[in-house]
Amino acid sequence: MVDIKLFLRNELEELVNVIHPFFELLQSQSEKHKNHLLPGYTHLQLAMPSSFGLWFGAYAESLVDDVLTIKAAYDVVNKNPLGSAAGYGSSFPINRTLTTQLLGFADLNYNVIYAQMGRGKAERIAAQSLVNIADTLAKLSMDACLYLNQNFDFISFPAELTTGSSIMPHKKNPDVFELIRSHCNRIKALPNEIMLMTTNLPSGYHRDLQLLKEHLFPAFKTLKNCIEMAGLMLSNIEIKENILTDEKYKYLFSVEEVNKLVNTGTPFRDAYKKIGLDIEAGAFKYDIEINHTHEGSIGNLCTSEIKKQMQTVMESFPFASVNKALDCLVQ
Repeated sequence: MVDIKLFLRNELEELVNVIHPFFELLQSQSEKHKNHLLPGYTHLQLAMPSSFGLWFGAYAESLVDDVLTIKAAYDVVNKNPLGSAAGYGSSFPINRTLTTQLLGFADLNYNVIYAQMGRGKAERIAAQSLVNIADTLAKLSMDACLYLNQNFDFISFPAELTTGSSIMPHKKNPDVFELIRSHCNRIKALPNEIMLMTTNLPSGYHRDLQLLKEHLFPAFKTLKNCIEMAGLMLSNIEIKENILTDEKYKYLFSVEEVNKLVNTGTPFRDAYKKIGLDIEAGAFKYDIEINHTHEGSIGNLCTSEIKKQMQTVMESFPFASVNKALDCLVQ
């Protein structure tokens, strides 16, 4: 049980250390492409102007919350169950506080029955923290697959990072993102699998718990590989410029035209109706210049504020003290 806690603690640390450079890449690409506009969609229908700055930045900020959940999982696994014996303690006068300090744990699982009950629970909570990262990567991968599609044609990648077809010479397939998406979707099933395998188990140890390792342990390596592959792809992404100059995207600017009327004193309801009637009559006129300045918008990405959030989360992990304790233990 303590070995599992030590393993999960180490794997979560390694995962965070892989996530952080990926986060920095997303932030860098967000700033680099902040002036490159692309369509935003709701219901997969044209909605409003977006930008690659917003797109990259959205996934960077998503990782902040994902790492927060890893921190929560880390806090759960960073408690020492050692000394609970078979789940009911020992008649020997052991010093559980000493072993907690020697192994670098933040605290004890004090109640010996609960220490045993942590089996299954710690694995499930750790798996759930993986799921949040996997979900972010899967969504990003789906976006990339759509954006590479010829009907979207927003991005491209070097030939060596895509694959062709067995019979169609024009194909440029996003296989890497498709595999990332599938691996991550499989990881998303892990917490439910663990939950079902531990359903209706009473307190105490049961051999069922042995099977939890089979899918959870390899998932860490799979997820780290997915992050690194996504980083490779996004480091080599090519962004198409001037996308929104195409007239087929003109209705993206309908809200901008409504807002212009509102700013001149027209009630929103009336402005909305006028622009709607103009669209129906084929008389809609628009300007592709936009000026969004509020926090988190196209013109104000708040990249530095998001970076500060990630720094705060990163600094909350006690990696240094844990590793120092382990180094002292093995010397």
